[in-house]
Amino acid sequence: MYVVIFRATARQLDEEYSRVAAQLRELALSRFGCLEFVAVNEGGQEVALSYWPDLDSISAWKANADHLLAQQLGRERWYAGYRVQIAQVLRDYAFPAAAGEQP
Repeated sequence: MYVVIFRATARQLDEEYSRVAAQLRELALSRFGCLEFVAVNEGGQEVALSYWPDLDSISAWKANADHLLAQQLGRERWYAGYRVQIAQVLRDYAFPAAAGEQP
């Protein structure tokens, strides 16, 4: 499994941003194989973590026309800057452990 770590410094997040972000999250989860998507905003900083089964799914998502448009809008209007990192998840465990999970 892989995680895409998106960190950004916000300019002005408006209603359109909220609508587009929700649509893109649903699209990633329903059409591109995203396993989980979590985002938080605090003090002008945004951090989003999305989990993916493989690198091909991430590449397909990155090349999607709606996502490309959102990236452009992000650069032009919503973000002063951002950073994206992709990492492989080597271990995944939780408390309490879900049925069948082992630490």
